[in-house]
Amino acid sequence: MLVELRELPGLTERSRGVFYRGSRAFLHFHEDASGHHVDVRLGTDFERFRAQTKAEQRMVLTKVRKALDR
Repeated sequence: MLVELRELPGLTERSRGVFYRGSRAFLHFHEDASGHHVDVRLGTDFERFRAQTKAEQRMVLTKVRKALDR
């Protein structure tokens, strides 16, 4: 997932797994007892998505691509 995120135009990885869109934080990762999660700024606030499985990761990447197209 990181490889695909790094290839998306408009995102800058400022530290490992922390992506900015322009000057604003846009996406970062978390891990807790329920697994891996991604926080993505889709509006004014971050939304958290589970990213444990390949299907969940594809869903997050789809949301990220749509947000970048706006």
